[in-house]
Amino acid sequence: MEEKLLYLSKPWRDELEKRLTEGLTPDKMKNLTSSMNNHYLNCPDGKEKFYYLSFVDGKIGELIIDEGSGPDAEFVITGDYEIFAAISRTELNAQKALMSGKIKLKGNMVKALKLVSIIDRINKITATIPTEF
Repeated sequence: MEEKLLYLSKPWRDELEKRLTEGLTPDKMKNLTSSMNNHYLNCPDGKEKFYYLSFVDGKIGELIIDEGSGPDAEFVITGDYEIFAAISRTELNAQKALMSGKIKLKGNMVKALKLVSIIDRINKITATIPTEF
C-alpha cells in the first residue's frame, strides 16, 4: 500500500507538481497563461492556508502551498478546507461548489467557466495522490 501524504504538506505539494507536470502538456492546457489561488479557511490546525498555481504557455509556472492568504492571482477561490478537500478527492465538482456558494470566486466568472475542463483535469490528477486529509 502506498504511503499517504498529508494534504497541503511539502511532500504532497512536490508529488502534485510531479504529477501535474507529467499529466498536463501545454497542448492539453490549451497553452494557458493564468493563475489561481485557493484560499483555505478553517483548516484542521486552525490556520488559513493557500494553494497558488500559475501556468505560463500551458506549463506550470509556480506551485506554492503555505500559510496565510497567498499572492494575488487572476482567480482567487475562497472556501473551507473541507470543501476543497472534497473537491481534491473528486467527491464534489468544483463548478457545483462554486454555483452553490460553497466556494467564492474573485475574478472573471465568464473566463473561469471556460476553464472548467482544465480545472477538472487538475482535480482528477490531484485525486490520484494517496492523501491523508
